[in-house]
Amino acid sequence: MKGRKPKLSLVENAPLAGGCPAAPPWLPPLAQAEWRRAAPQLHARGVLTDDVFAMMESYCIASGQVRECEEVMLREGRFVEGERGQTVHPAHRLQQAAMREARLLACELGISPHRKKAVEEEDKTGGWDLDLLA
Repeated sequence: MKGRKPKLSLVENAPLAGGCPAAPPWLPPLAQAEWRRAAPQLHARGVLTDDVFAMMESYCIASGQVRECEEVMLREGRFVEGERGQTVHPAHRLQQAAMREARLLACELGISPHRKKAVEEEDKTGGWDLDLLA
């Protein structure tokens, strides 16, 4: 998504009932680890609702893929020998795509550092721009 991102707004849907939901069992282990890290933050802010659940799953899968690709490249090296000589490891391209997807989904979910700061500032001002009142 190019250009300025829209300001975050309060989601009117009710948060999921009860405590923070556990990671879906079908997620790979590294994706489950990311779920355990990020889901409590979203749940505490009331952002983790039914309609955001699938986006959170996708974010965790993408983050897990980034780590999996890194582990593969640490074991096998960043370059592999191909038919035409040395070339970049195929996991590198997968990692780049997963990083891009994870970054975009993190912005949508409001868990990137920049978006977290925007949410915190909006909470402090109650959604009003204090410069307008001066």
